[in-house]
Amino acid sequence: MNKRIMIVDDEPDVLFALRTIFERKNFDVITVKNGFECLNELEKGFKGVILMDIMMPDMDGWDTIKTIVQRGLMKGVAIEIITGKGTKDHEKMAGLESYIRDYLAKPLDTEQLLASVDECNRYLDGKK
Repeated sequence: MNKRIMIVDDEPDVLFALRTIFERKNFDVITVKNGFECLNELEKGFKGVILMDIMMPDMDGWDTIKTIVQRGLMKGVAIEIITGKGTKDHEKMAGLESYIRDYLAKPLDTEQLLASVDECNRYLDGKK
């Protein structure tokens, strides 16, 4: 099973907490603080699960996902939204639904998060 994960969030505490959770589960973890860094990692060849925050300065999560799709960087990638916004923004999500595997509200439930990431990994393994 693929055990790579990229966490995209502008909050250092969130990056640290999620890195700790996933490293304890033997994931190869990359943390980045904005959409530009996420795109850079994808262009360098990252494959795996992306936990994408929505509310970030400069390039928010929606713009990052749109750019990932436009640049053809979805191969071998599963995106999950992690956000402080409890309700889905259907207007911003329009046209992107098929690229988003899950939508999780902060504060994150660790067991739910791990189960969701495991499901993404099974999805990615089936796409090989």
